[in-house]
Amino acid sequence: MNFIFDLGNVLLYYTPDVYLRSLFSDENLVDKLLNTIFKSPEWLDMDRGILTHEEATDIFCTREPGLKSAIHQTMQNFDMTFTPIQETIELLPIIKGLGHNIYYLSNIHKEIRDHLIENYDYFDLFEGGIFSCDINYIKPSPEIYRHLINKYKLIPSDCIFFDDMEENVSAAEKEGIKSVLFTTAECIKPYLGNFSSTPQ
Repeated sequence: MNFIFDLGNVLLYYTPDVYLRSLFSDENLVDKLLNTIFKSPEWLDMDRGILTHEEATDIFCTREPGLKSAIHQTMQNFDMTFTPIQETIELLPIIKGLGHNIYYLSNIHKEIRDHLIENYDYFDLFEGGIFSCDINYIKPSPEIYRHLINKYKLIPSDCIFFDDMEENVSAAEKEGIKSVLFTTAECIKPYLGNFSSTPQ
């Protein structure tokens, strides 16, 4: 079986609100930065790989000139929004030891991609995967799932995908990939046996 993992909130906690509160004590400022940066269309365009970190920062500062200093401070260390989910990471070598293959499928932009690969050695366990910034598509677009399947010559029915967002799970199901809405690492364990015996 091929196990496919989202990264954010599956293998790594993605908590921009916690990160912002570590920088700023003003809750109004935290809310403004969440909306200006992390909930912006530009953040998605960085995930698509069509907007650079510097270009996005300039747009944020132009949109909210009064927040320029806070925006630069936020964008300098945004990789700190990701911290490991050890319970899931510890399952990766177990999954490999059972004879399964593992892949990643993540909406992520280039700077975060580079940071993760440089700092987390568990990426060596993966057969491969897709970062959205490399192919200009993000989940739940069907193209990103098809790209993974085609690149690694996978059979969709031999795959199981874990993601924390319902729309991404539903999109994968439409491509014939069995998918599970991730909540905790415990939801992976029932699928470690033979694929034919997994819960329905």
